Amino acid sequence: MARPRLIVFCGLPGVGKSTASAYAAEESGATRYRSDEIRKELFDEPTYSAEESAATYDELFARVRSDLEAGRDVVADATFGSREARERVADVASGTGADLAFVHVTCPAEIVRERIAEREDVSDADFEVHLALREAFAPFERDHVAVDNSGGLEATYRQIDRDVL
Repeated sequence: MARPRLIVFCGLPGVGKSTASAYAAEESGATRYRSDEIRKELFDEPTYSAEESAATYDELFARVRSDLEAGRDVVADATFGSREARERVADVASGTGADLAFVHVTCPAEIVRERIAEREDVSDADFEVHLALREAFAPFERDHVAVDNSGGLEATYRQIDRDVL
């Protein structure tokens, strides 16, 4: 039996992680888990406190682990802005024998500002949240694929097809 695969989409709010991860999940047949959706399931009125974020990531990791243990491919979509969060998800992959790929989705701030203003999405993150998290986002120290989501959807999808799937 083939090893399950975990594709982890990381990046700041508004860069297009959810668009990219939805495409990858659809094309690969993987189950997708988004931290934004999980947070809304767990908390009726999210405050985005550290405790809420910890509970959201714990639940995300539990769902990912369960699917990988069952042999299913998974796409995880969250900021994963800290080295600790990236290490924890890597440990989940390792502990379940899954293949792991990190995808860091990026986009220039001026484009993010426009997209956040126009989006209708489950995410509550506004441009100020994007800027605050930009300052705190830990540099990548793991192998990863960088996807520049500043162009059109077709350009992003080509990058995912070529470098991720």
